Amino acid sequence: QVYLEESGGGSVQPGGSLRLSCMASGLTNHAMAWFRQAPGKEREFVAAISWKGRTIYYADSVKGRFTISRGYTKTPVYLQMNALGPEDTAVYYCAAADTLGSWFRPEEYDYWGQGTQVTVSS
Repeated sequence: QVYLEESGGGSVQPGGSLRLSCMASGLTNHAMAWFRQAPGKEREFVAAISWKGRTIYYADSVKGRFTISRGYTKTPVYLQMNALGPEDTAVYYCAAADTLGSWFRPEEYDYWGQGTQVTVSS
């Protein structure tokens, strides 16, 4: 059984940075991703990384500002977020997939953390 737990969320001013971490247990060769959900909006893809870290995807809205990475031991998975803006305010979720059809659809992921709140405001 895969268990995921996010940490690192918080409040930051516009232009600031945060690093989210996703600790995982039970991983074998799972792809990992970060999604986010703002109030009243659907859960949206943020970034994803393959088991060996050789394949990485980003949403256009975060490209150049966010970096996803995973260590040699494959966990934790990090999301470094720079140049944050109010539009990045959301609950951020870590997800893992046994197999993937699409990297970008939340329905493709089998396991989810409980989420961590990120608030960007002045």
